[in-house]
Amino acid sequence: MTVAALTEPLITETRRAVGLPPGARVLAAMSGGVDSTVTAALLARAGYDVVGVTLQLYDHGAAIQRKGACCAGQDIHDARTAAEALGIPHYVLDYESRFRQQVIDDFADAYLRGETPVPCIRCNQTVKFRDLVETARDLGAAAMATGHYVRRGQGPAGPQLRRAVDPARDQSYFLFATTRDQLDYLRFPLGDLPKAEVRALASALDLAVADKPDSQDICFVPEGRYTTVIDRLRPQGAEPGDIVHLDGRVLGRHEGVTRYTIGQRRGLSVAVGDPLYVVGIDAEARRVLVGPREALATRAVSLKESNWLGDEAGLEAASAAGRPVLARVRSTAEPVAARLGMEAGEPQVIFEAPEHGVSPGQACVLYAPEDPDRVLGGGFIAQALKSPAQPGGPPRSGA
Repeated sequence: MTVAALTEPLITETRRAVGLPPGARVLAAMSGGVDSTVTAALLARAGYDVVGVTLQLYDHGAAIQRKGACCAGQDIHDARTAAEALGIPHYVLDYESRFRQQVIDDFADAYLRGETPVPCIRCNQTVKFRDLVETARDLGAAAMATGHYVRRGQGPAGPQLRRAVDPARDQSYFLFATTRDQLDYLRFPLGDLPKAEVRALASALDLAVADKPDSQDICFVPEGRYTTVIDRLRPQGAEPGDIVHLDGRVLGRHEGVTRYTIGQRRGLSVAVGDPLYVVGIDAEARRVLVGPREALATRAVSLKESNWLGDEAGLEAASAAGRPVLARVRSTAEPVAARLGMEAGEPQVIFEAPEHGVSPGQACVLYAPEDPDRVLGGGFIAQALKSPAQPGGPPRSGA
């Protein structure tokens, strides 16, 4: 198949996804990976005035040379090389300070509180879709496009966020915090494409990143060892404490609450015959609570830092009405049946069947049962509840 035969239908789809006339300025967020590079290439071939921008987010020795990282030395070089090949202007913006404050420090503080953070969501929420969008507007761009695998649709109440056509690549969980105003400005040209087709297009266009590995793990964590980052930034998280069974027995000692997450089974170094799991973290008292798997059952969660994209006036209104939803508490899990509710003036998500291993700090992303591809919004989990309005596990500082 010729390049023209491969790209012509995709150019038509790109124009449809962008919804602007050729010649309009579009900022392409270029991370140096294959997805964002193909996005920029499609925009350029569709006739847009494309400006490529790459963010310098961090720069520390192990990460710069590590395969699977993004937004560091090699990736900036790859983005610049791609922009030159495409014939588009390219700028590198130093966002290192704000990334450290808004993402890395937040990540370390969350673990210190006994939570399980999702830094990719925080990065999209702050550095990319708030700060970079402002920069795109300053550059006179009519829209900003990214290589995320999600779709943007239009509904009676305005733009909608929708799951990608390729379920294996869908990134809607990580973008739940995108506001309606941001969504009105953002474009996602890859949302209708399978990953294999994106790589095939990159090869056909002779892009140097066609075979580049996808980003893995957390970009700023060398070799996936998140405790290395936390110990450097928040050494108090490595203070020892007790490992306590739910029945009150002290079973052993640990080397810091930041080494544990809810649902963890390995690495406890205690044995009582039956399998034990981390069921709670009392960060203030430096206690790790363990118990049987059934103690991980969660019937509801309360939310903080919520975002609503549904047709109702807001999450509170939808919660007061008891709206049915599909809830997703991990990026790797399928959404499950649930409903919204209110308790003491705070929104809750009440699961139809218990969920296991739910931790404060994770995101609970909501989808529409009547239209399962549509993202209704979500929030970060403030508390995991054994039953609606009944907190489960030990008290958590900051939860």
